[in-house]
Formats: sequence, C-alpha cells, structure tokens
Amino acid sequence: MPAQNDEDEQKSTSVTTVPLLEPRDGVPEVVTTARGVADAAAMLARGHGPLAVDAERASGYRYSARAYLVQLRRDGAGTVLLDPIPTRDDLAPLAEVINDLEWVLHSADQDLPGLAELGLRPAKLYDTELAGRLAGFPRVGLAAIVAETLGLELRKGHGAADWSTRPLPDSWLNYAALDVEPLVELRDAMASELERQNKTEWAAQEFEHIRLAGPPAPKPDRWRRTSKIHAIKDRRRLAIVRELWTTRDEIAARRDIAPGRILPDSAIIAAAEANPT
Repeated sequence: MPAQNDEDEQKSTSVTTVPLLEPRDGVPEVVTTARGVADAAAMLARGHGPLAVDAERASGYRYSARAYLVQLRRDGAGTVLLDPIPTRDDLAPLAEVINDLEWVLHSADQDLPGLAELGLRPAKLYDTELAGRLAGFPRVGLAAIVAETLGLELRKGHGAADWSTRPLPDSWLNYAALDVEPLVELRDAMASELERQNKTEWAAQEFEHIRLAGPPAPKPDRWRRTSKIHAIKDRRRLAIVRELWTTRDEIAARRDIAPGRILPDSAIIAAAEANPT
C-alpha cells in the first residue's frame, strides 16, 4: 500500500491506543516458489470469512504500478506474504481460491490494478478507507482509522520504501504483515457504523463501482503537470518542456524507473529556460 500521510497518521487521536508491534502469529516466510503458492492457496482455502488484502508497490522508484509484495490474511488460516515477481506465472492455484472471496482492502483503487495484472480479482470488495469517508471520519488513513475504531496503534514508516528491493528487510515484512492484521476486524467495525448511519447500501454500490472500474485512463497532456511549468511563458519553451517530458516518460516506461529518477523536473525547466539553439 502507498504511504498515506504517515506523519499525519501518527498524530494523537481522541482514543487511547495499544501499540500493535508485531503480528500475533509472527511474520511468515515470504512465498517465492510455485510449491509455496500452492501451499498458501490450500491454507487460505481452509480459512473462513473475507480475505484481507494489501499490496506494496515501489512508487517513486518504479514507473509501473506493479505489486512487489502481496499480503493476504484470512481468519482461521493466517497471513501470507507473497513475492509476485518469481511466482508471477504460478498464481493460478491462488487465484482459484481467493478470486471468489470478498476482499477487504484499504484504498482499494491503489492496489487493484497491480493485483489484476497478476490475475487476482475479487468477486466482492469492501474498501475500509472509502467506508471511513462515507461514515464521515475526519482522517481515513489506515493507522488513523484503526486507532479510532479499534484502539490499536499501527506504526507506519515503510509505505514509501522501494519495495522492489531484494531481499526485503525484516522490519519491512513486519510492517507489511501488520497492514492486513486488523483489516477484517476494521471492516466489521466500519460495517456496523455504516449500518447505524443507514449507509450500507450506498457503500455497497460505491465498493462495486471501484471493483469494476479498472485502472484510470491516462490524463491528457500530462507534461503540463511538470513542476514549476508556470514559470515558462512562450510557446517555444513550452515545446521544449513537452518534448523532454515525453522522451523522459518513454525511457522511464521502458526501464521501469520513476521518471524523476531519469531526469528531475527541475532539469527540464532549466533546459527550457535556457532555450538552446
């Protein structure tokens, strides 16, 4: 899951919280083989109820929305940490088990596209972040809403890390496992709150819209969002920005590197201002 205002989420809330420092069953080994995927699928099949789901990407480091770690948890089964890079072609047994389940995600639109690339798609969706918005919570980041509803303190800090790193540090894996630890309990708490506010059907419609929406269409003229482009006034210099931005984007997509790591916006603007002949 992407970092969602980690600093804001750690601000004090109106409730007393208990720190959630490690998963109750410990941090599982990361699944990296076809056999491991089959075993994880069988384990999750023995569980019951909705499936808590999260995915870690490498926003700010990679161009794509690819998932570099997938976290799954189901009552009666436990937690699975899956490395989808070496197992990408071996996920059919997992999809067969989990694609028929209700998935619980926080900010589902961030993770569903990358999971869909892996053939993982929910039959039903519950988005706890959107549920918080519909219920009128002032802060709906995962740590904030877990503290408010469950009285648990999730320590944030690795959401913006480079999850394409291998091997993944133990502290990152602990963080990742904790992100799905309270999700089903949070889902139940939010469902009760929405029921109290007579918003259950409204929420269900919104969840279904997100489930079926697919990835957003690329915005037109994305180059116009180059940082400090407002300083560029004439058409020739704007054309320089556009061409440099477009070339950078093509290179970034080909190499799967975040565009700002190929060439920062400041360099594009500086080149346009210099207006070389």
